[in-house]
Amino acid sequence: MYNRAGVNAYAQVGLESAVLSASPYQLVAMLFEGAISALKKATILMEQGEITGKGQAISKAINIIANGLQAGFDHSVNSELTGNLDSLYNYMVRRLLEANLRNDQDALAEVQRLLEDIADAWKQINPSAGLTQDMQ
Repeated sequence: MYNRAGVNAYAQVGLESAVLSASPYQLVAMLFEGAISALKKATILMEQGEITGKGQAISKAINIIANGLQAGFDHSVNSELTGNLDSLYNYMVRRLLEANLRNDQDALAEVQRLLEDIADAWKQINPSAGLTQDMQ
């Protein structure tokens, strides 16, 4: 009924528009969502024995963690929190590499839980929440 390429192009335009209009806070939230979504997809593909798709989904999650979340740190600020998160992201990448190599669903689930926990904490510091409450 629909041309898949057309639907994908439309979705891509929507994503690009969302990224261009997002605040730095929203961009980080989008990175968390993307990484978690990739891990859910990897888990399903691993269960189905889809080796290529599983590897691509895990690679996407690794890329988001290493080149999105981790690369976004302000390393001029030498804080304990930044150092701890940097170490945690390194650990996640190692676990995902192991998960891909060994088809380890437990490792995928562990990294997904860690990302969900950090994403939940990130949502708690939403800078626009104070604006909304002040406007009411």
